[in-house]
Amino acid sequence: MKLLRYGKSGSEKPGLLDEQGNIRDLAGIIDDINGDALSPKSIAKLKGLDIAALPIINEAERLGPCVGNVGKFICIGLNYADHAEEAGMPIPPEPVVFTKTTSSICGPNDDIIKPRKSDKLDWEVELAIVIGDHVSYADETQAEKAIAGYTICNDISEREFQLERSGQWDLGKGCDTFGPIGPWMVTKDDVGDVENLKMWLEVNGKKYQNGTTSTMIFKPAFIVSFLSQYMSLQPGDVISTGTPPGVGLGQKPPHYLNVGDKMSLGIAGLGQQDQKVVAAD
Repeated sequence: MKLLRYGKSGSEKPGLLDEQGNIRDLAGIIDDINGDALSPKSIAKLKGLDIAALPIINEAERLGPCVGNVGKFICIGLNYADHAEEAGMPIPPEPVVFTKTTSSICGPNDDIIKPRKSDKLDWEVELAIVIGDHVSYADETQAEKAIAGYTICNDISEREFQLERSGQWDLGKGCDTFGPIGPWMVTKDDVGDVENLKMWLEVNGKKYQNGTTSTMIFKPAFIVSFLSQYMSLQPGDVISTGTPPGVGLGQKPPHYLNVGDKMSLGIAGLGQQDQKVVAAD
């Protein structure tokens, strides 16, 4: 099942994508794609719906972030062996954890705002985990059960802010529009082999990232279990799990985004995002 949110920013409504590619309205059945609506009980209820009986929404509607009211937006750095090699950094002995602000979250096809004083704006296609159940001090089996599904995140980064200012990772990761998620959340039983999904990213039609989740160092269930030893996780929390090689920082010479550039990115079975870079006001 592919769950999504559609409509104007800040006023999104819940929906799902049917097998024919139509957006079906879930308003009146659930309030939003967030919190309790992502619980195992709620997902089971949604799977039992007669989807063909749900109203079809105009395909021109904007797609919003596929999860609303995200409580925590957590990211894992250097989680692909080939990306760590690209960055010239050793494989970490445990997950490298940082956070993105929830105000960075935007729709999958919304414009990406290049911040003022930004010269090193970068891209990262990532698999993101959506939590569907409260979890704390979980083993991997319990952690797996707490995952509602998966989506795509473009972990937009400003490398000067992140790496050249005393290690200010959060400042380089949390600017407005730096966290597009979607186009939809695919429930975990419909994803297939999450540890072997092809993923890619293009800028202005040139492919820069062409990887697979098979090179992830720490797998999704382990990541959820690891994080749960340090913080509880709640339904609607989002965890972005790292990127394969091909980011702008890793090019020789490095290549960064400019106003007017267009990105397309996707993960097999999870859809595609399309974004344009615009200047900050």
